[in-house]
Amino acid sequence: MEYLRVVWTLFRKDLRAEWRSREMLSSMLVFALLAIILFVFSFELSADLHRQAFAGTLWISLCFAGTLGLTRSFAQEQENSVVEGLLLVPVDRSAIFFAKALANWLWMMLLAVLLVPLMAFFMNLNPFSWSLLGVILLGTLGYALCGTFLAGITSRLRHRENFLPLLLFPVLLPLLLAVVRATGILLNGGNSAELITWLGMLAGYDMLFAALGLFLFEQVIAD
Repeated sequence: MEYLRVVWTLFRKDLRAEWRSREMLSSMLVFALLAIILFVFSFELSADLHRQAFAGTLWISLCFAGTLGLTRSFAQEQENSVVEGLLLVPVDRSAIFFAKALANWLWMMLLAVLLVPLMAFFMNLNPFSWSLLGVILLGTLGYALCGTFLAGITSRLRHRENFLPLLLFPVLLPLLLAVVRATGILLNGGNSAELITWLGMLAGYDMLFAALGLFLFEQVIAD
């Protein structure tokens, strides 16, 4: 219970800090909106092509916009030397990881909630379903877990804004492949067995980075 209380306290701290400035979420939203609007108005596509392009456009926009949030994930702690104080808390350091990952997951989910209806409006589609919500939950969770872990690795580097995308995007390739294929199957129809395969891949990816954060984040944040 003490572990969960620390995670919740750190999670609320990040929420309050972002709510006061609203810098990270606003920059993520503006970036994603620009990417989607440029895509929609740059190509004259038929309804079928819009449906096929929906998955790739959504996840690429979320991925690149989310990177802006990840670069700021540990920035405040590094700038104000808060990390040293967090390390003095008598609890497993993985609590810091899960609190950060939960905050990043929340931002990604809020971004997805705003982007999906907007894209549906521009592309004249009706993509809403509980299955799609499940894919978005799994995909954004995997992104948050992986991104938070790698953001912790690069947090002490001087040019972390440059190094984080170089590490992040290659590692995200399996996740992006799975979410784009799963979303495409839901929108365009496809083999349900193939969908289950991609969902299993998403769940495995999420569990992998949750385990890495649980067992290795103490070495990452302490080095």
